[in-house]
Amino acid sequence: MFAPGTEVIAKFEFRKSSPMDLPFDKGDTLVVVGKTQDVNWIKVRNLRGMEGLIPVNYVEKKEKAAVQLHKMPWFHGRIDRAKAERLLTSSPEDGLFLVRESTNYPGDYALCVCYHAKVEHYHVMYDKKDQLTVDEESSFSNLTQLVNHYIKGADGLICRLKKPLEKQGTLAVSVDAESFMKSGWHIRRKDVDLIKVVGHGEFGDVWEGLFNQKKVAVKSLKEEGRAAQTFLTEASVMTALNHKNLVMLLGVSLDGSPIYIITEFCEKGSLVEYLRSRGRSVITQKDLIGFARDVANGMCYLESQNFIHRDLAARNVLLDENCMAKVADFGHAREQSVSVSGKLPVKWTAPEALKDGNFSSKSDVWSFSIFLWEMYSFGRVPYPRVQLTDVLSKVIKGYRMEKPDACTDDMFSLMTSCWQFYPNERPTFKNIVMTLKTYADDGKFLPVL
Repeated sequence: MFAPGTEVIAKFEFRKSSPMDLPFDKGDTLVVVGKTQDVNWIKVRNLRGMEGLIPVNYVEKKEKAAVQLHKMPWFHGRIDRAKAERLLTSSPEDGLFLVRESTNYPGDYALCVCYHAKVEHYHVMYDKKDQLTVDEESSFSNLTQLVNHYIKGADGLICRLKKPLEKQGTLAVSVDAESFMKSGWHIRRKDVDLIKVVGHGEFGDVWEGLFNQKKVAVKSLKEEGRAAQTFLTEASVMTALNHKNLVMLLGVSLDGSPIYIITEFCEKGSLVEYLRSRGRSVITQKDLIGFARDVANGMCYLESQNFIHRDLAARNVLLDENCMAKVADFGHAREQSVSVSGKLPVKWTAPEALKDGNFSSKSDVWSFSIFLWEMYSFGRVPYPRVQLTDVLSKVIKGYRMEKPDACTDDMFSLMTSCWQFYPNERPTFKNIVMTLKTYADDGKFLPVL
């Protein structure tokens, strides 16, 4: 028997035979309310708050598992046609292949296949349904599906894909919509109500909504195609994470357009806007150390799970109704062995990551120090009066920002320890959490006059 509060999923359709029954469709999610006198029936509530009785054997417990990303060792990113040919013909084999970003058609890809010591380049484009295709006959939701199809058979290519030419270093990833359904993260569109737009994200609007009788945040994807992979990858990362100081994923809606990512709703919005709108007349030193500890705890958890955020900043920290800070925006977050594409937030990114693409938990520690500077500056943009193009060169030469007026000497000492040029000289987030606790316990965060 299911305990009250358990989420169950419908195995079959059920239509009511008495006024006390609750009808549902196959695949619907229900929440168990309690037992009945008949062991074959239970009382449940649907996600819109309606309650009723159902046969217990029509449902099963809803299990959630982390959505698995598919690594793409054959994806070489932004290389040109000539380099792809050099790579494939240095040790030519029939069926040796790689995939690259198209230089002639930005946003599309090229499938490069070696045959008889020559290379054929196939244009991989998006069709009218935002699916990837080579010949407009077979279509796929991501590159992994496309490559697997042509590994099974040539299907019009010069030969079957036999051996990937693997890229050295960190790898790109793909994810498919079916994985969210199989892993228990799919939320039906009919169970989500959009109330009002509360922001604008990288891919589309962010809505305040209602789901399971609670306020939620709903990120919508304005345009699908290539952006859908980035959008779903962010959601897949969140399925593997669970901590009170990270914004919690509730699910993904895939049974309509646009795609939705549904997360917990943080009533007070982004920390950077909170800092700017309240200022030092409202926000106390106790508040600031609370925000710092919340974020450090969330980042310590990421560190323990071998995840890198890559975009830690005050704009990506949200506050709930109790002013607890939660790290958000996992669009750039990955496991340490996985690469990420896209523009980097220069002023928040560690020098080794900007120069050489070397991301680690220690590069997140650098970003944390910039976050602390933002926080004690009450939302000022880092590196004031420094041109964006000059930031990296100045940092490499040893330039660091001055202590904000509201910052104590102890906090600035922590900040500068996170600013060490060499990553191995920076503290871990575990060290940072312990340091912040010590500072707070010692009462070192008195108001700055």
